[in-house]
Amino acid sequence: MTSEAELISGCLIHDRTAQRLLYDRYKKAMYTLAYRITGDFDDANDVLQDAFLDVFRHLDQFRSESSLGAWIKKIVVRKSTKKKRIVIWQNPDESTGEIINWGEDEINAAHLEAAILLLPDGFRTIFILAEVEGYSHREIAAILEISEGTSKSQLFHAKRKLRSILS
Repeated sequence: MTSEAELISGCLIHDRTAQRLLYDRYKKAMYTLAYRITGDFDDANDVLQDAFLDVFRHLDQFRSESSLGAWIKKIVVRKSTKKKRIVIWQNPDESTGEIINWGEDEINAAHLEAAILLLPDGFRTIFILAEVEGYSHREIAAILEISEGTSKSQLFHAKRKLRSILS
């Protein structure tokens, strides 16, 4: 298995095999993240393509302050939020329409994923970044260019909305 450092070195000299290995190593996780944020398969594919173009164009700027995967993930998050033009809600109590009633069914991963996709874009993005990807509110604030307080508030309202959708 090729190490991260070897992949980076190969990609920096435009070695197509190294580029393919890097892409193959991260594409599934990054596509899943893009889809969770955008809620659209085509948008997620566009984000994935744009993000990896940026990865290969700017890999020389990677400083190894985090893992390569974390660096790529930040690029994917930024591309995803720009693709959807995420709107942070001013009135989080506004209704968004369709609510799913699961009735007596147990909530499994597929149901939860479907419910998350029903969240408004801003709620969904912050929920995914905080609860699924494990970003701190400080990191979310930096990525989305919002305040930490807004991130915390949006997560609170996202969880409340998700509970409502799932009930």
